[in-house]
Amino acid sequence: MRQLYTLLFYLLLPILLLRLWWRGRKAPGYRQNWSQRLGLGPAVGQPVIWIHAVSVGETVAIAPLVNRLLARYPQHRLLITNMTPTGAAQVRTLFGDRVEQRFCPWDLPLALRAFLRRTHPELCIIVETELWPNLINQCARAEVPVLLANARLSERSARGYQRFSALTKPMLQQLSLIAAQGQADADRFLTLGMPPERVEVTGSIKFDLQPDAGQVTSGRTLRERLGLERPVLIAASTHQGEDEILLQAWQQLKAVHPELALILVPRHPERFDAVAELCRGYSDRLVRRSRGDRPDEHTELYLGDSMGELMLFYAAADIAFVGGSFSGTGGHNPLEPAALGLPVVMGPDCFNFQSITDALKEAGGLVRVADAAGLQAQLSIWLEGVDRRREAGQQAAAFVAANRGALDRQEQAVSRLLSQG
Repeated sequence: MRQLYTLLFYLLLPILLLRLWWRGRKAPGYRQNWSQRLGLGPAVGQPVIWIHAVSVGETVAIAPLVNRLLARYPQHRLLITNMTPTGAAQVRTLFGDRVEQRFCPWDLPLALRAFLRRTHPELCIIVETELWPNLINQCARAEVPVLLANARLSERSARGYQRFSALTKPMLQQLSLIAAQGQADADRFLTLGMPPERVEVTGSIKFDLQPDAGQVTSGRTLRERLGLERPVLIAASTHQGEDEILLQAWQQLKAVHPELALILVPRHPERFDAVAELCRGYSDRLVRRSRGDRPDEHTELYLGDSMGELMLFYAAADIAFVGGSFSGTGGHNPLEPAALGLPVVMGPDCFNFQSITDALKEAGGLVRVADAAGLQAQLSIWLEGVDRRREAGQQAAAFVAANRGALDRQEQAVSRLLSQG
């Protein structure tokens, strides 16, 4: 089955290159360092720990472990690969030149062999669910242990893997260890054929996120400029279609809460200008972060059109809507605002963080709504009831604090695998 998959991948290579060029029209980063996707690039001259984080979310999630490994293994070079330019930019923002950053080779044996020859990793750490059959196979052939860290597997994804079990079961059985976020994730991996002795429930590293003190301070400064006495709502990591929902809700809520400010943070940078135009249709009191203009107490809409500053924007807000939950994409990480003590509201699509959203909801720190009307109603409840809002925020922060510890367990897993090499 893998041979057929590989043949199809090679046949599609011209289309992949064309798609890379096409996406580069709006996001020029796709046209940069494209040869790295074929496994090309300079050799690395010291022992390598390879970490693959597909994009921004995975990079942020694995950052605490990266910082631990940088301190514990100074003799190693940490190489972080991404699939997207935004992920690559996030690596540079978080770590600068302390790590090596490259684009991950496409899942082609020749490209992966070239990459492994140039880097000779002693361990490969894959973040969450970015599994590729040839990548795993080539690591196994080169005797490179593979850890699936912070692993999660939704019911929907598990059904997709099951449909192609002839391809996915052998791939899973070549993994050295799966460090699953929760028991439900572990059970799904076991059902798909992963050997039980190579599955551990470690919890999610996302609980060990320590908000950057500098960003929190900058966020408090932003809040002071917006006005300490007025309510501030943040709509974070929004996808196309969600900005309209939040702007309409904000417009309706302003009839009762005229001082309400909205911080809008689109997920993808190629949408920044389009969202700015959309905002101008609702208010001319718009300030864009990228323009360097200072907001004030008259600012109604603040567009967070920058990368790597999401915690800054959360720190300036009272209530958080987490995007991707009205777009069918499965939602984004609600623990980031929860760690800062914000009550969280999300739409119905949360399958990317199902166990976390369920548990945070049970703890009282998150509310899920079915539609735009439900969103507006929940926001109204928290805007009118300050005590209820603060209580939900306190419960969110307490939930995050109570679930820390996954970072230690996954660092121990890395140590075990490196010592076996």
